[in-house]
Amino acid sequence: MRQLSSAWMAGLAAGGLAAAVEVRAQQDTEGANAVLPWAYVLNDPAAAGADAPDPAEVVTVPGSSVSMPRSAININDGPPDWHPDAHPPMPEVVARGGGEGVVACGYCHLPNGQGKPENAGLAGQPYEYIVQQMTDWRNGLRRPGEPRMGPPAFMERIGLAATDEEARIAAEYFSSIDFKPWVDVVETDAVPKTRFAGWIHEVVEGGGAEPIGTRVVETPRDLKRTKLRDDASGFIAYVPSGAVGRGRRIVLTGGANSVACTVCHGPDLRGIGPVPALAGRSPSYMARQLYDLQTGVRNGAWSDLMDAAVKNLTPEDIVDIVAYTASLEP
Repeated sequence: MRQLSSAWMAGLAAGGLAAAVEVRAQQDTEGANAVLPWAYVLNDPAAAGADAPDPAEVVTVPGSSVSMPRSAININDGPPDWHPDAHPPMPEVVARGGGEGVVACGYCHLPNGQGKPENAGLAGQPYEYIVQQMTDWRNGLRRPGEPRMGPPAFMERIGLAATDEEARIAAEYFSSIDFKPWVDVVETDAVPKTRFAGWIHEVVEGGGAEPIGTRVVETPRDLKRTKLRDDASGFIAYVPSGAVGRGRRIVLTGGANSVACTVCHGPDLRGIGPVPALAGRSPSYMARQLYDLQTGVRNGAWSDLMDAAVKNLTPEDIVDIVAYTASLEP
């Protein structure tokens, strides 16, 4: 975890820190987006006059000898495998998809399982945990907290369609891969102005800055590489000043509104047995899970163990907890 330099802060101030935060208009204010809009992202309208990328353009990413036309980066074609030597051979369900309604797992979760803010990082999670989550989706015990957010709603449809065998194969693959450091946590009072596109925060070039308020702003380190689905390019998570310390107190002691997370998730939050790892994972994803557990839309086999932990959490608590968990080494 690092803090912004005074020079960077001064630059943000010059770019508009003194201006009031613009309230982003959403088509609707019902549901989870009304409580945690920074985590349950709904896309803004497309920018007027934005040029569409040329589908015939041949694209590359740093550190890879692979090249392909931009049109090849398509969910129907499976994930672009920019770094094939950095992960085991992908099974068919991860690389190409499975039966009807089951698209390639690696397209959203990436070939190495690192994931993105709009979905889960599966690499290194316990085999039993991944299989159980797929069972919960299939049995209707896990549902998206914000059905208007595309990726979780899409995952629900995949979960309902996937077979036990497909789930087991995907779980064996992703659980065998070590999760790598993926998110740089930066404490700050001000953040670059962003817009919602592709179900994530995208920095507005030349847009200045705005107060962070009570939220996490998780955005690509390199937007171009993220749009090309480069599984070697991670994210920056801007969090409120002091959030990591406050979150640490909640995680280790339970604070005023929770119980200690380390009892089940381990002293380093890297998981124990079938209990998932939290350390270093996307704070946006983690926030959605805490709120989904609190509201009961995530109500699977082991969710009762989380009842006391999430029942009284405030949005401020959630921000602090995920700031701390994201700041840890995986």
